[in-house]
Amino acid sequence: MDRREAVAKLLAARNGALVVTGLGSPSYDVHAAGDSADNYYLWGAMGGAALTGLGLAQAQPGKRVMVITGDGEMLMAFGAMATIAVAAPHNLDIIVLDNQHFGETGMQTSHTGRGIALHKVAEAAGFAETGELRSLAEVDDLALRLIEPAAGPRLFVLKIKAENLPRSLPPRDAVFIKNRFRAHLGLGTC
Repeated sequence: MDRREAVAKLLAARNGALVVTGLGSPSYDVHAAGDSADNYYLWGAMGGAALTGLGLAQAQPGKRVMVITGDGEMLMAFGAMATIAVAAPHNLDIIVLDNQHFGETGMQTSHTGRGIALHKVAEAAGFAETGELRSLAEVDDLALRLIEPAAGPRLFVLKIKAENLPRSLPPRDAVFIKNRFRAHLGLGTC
């Protein structure tokens, strides 16, 4: 499936969700759908998106948090799934854009391209809901389901085309991103 179209569909139905992006292409995809103060782009933090999302979900229990990341990042932070399952936040959704390749380092086949099913790992760890999607129609259904309250953390893998799209670069100034995000939450800058 087309990654940019899938991400745009999810963001169009975000319904106030705070978004944390994984390093590289997921950040470009979210930015291409429209820059927003409630997008928290990670730069140089490979493997940190899911756990950043967990911290945000715990700090903002009244808000839904959506992490949009890639298969390479989730593989790098494999243990994050266990930590998130044990913490059991009811407001955290993780969307994994899985092209079965390490797109940022030369399109080498990733572990998901060799049979690792991240949604099954998340299910085994204890996520409340998991799934693997292969069509944009399924993404439409998912966007509606994500608005509904959850019994715990959810993780969905979107199988996307392996391609390098033109980059849509969000701001790269980490202090600016942090302060803009904090201001969106009504918190002071630091």
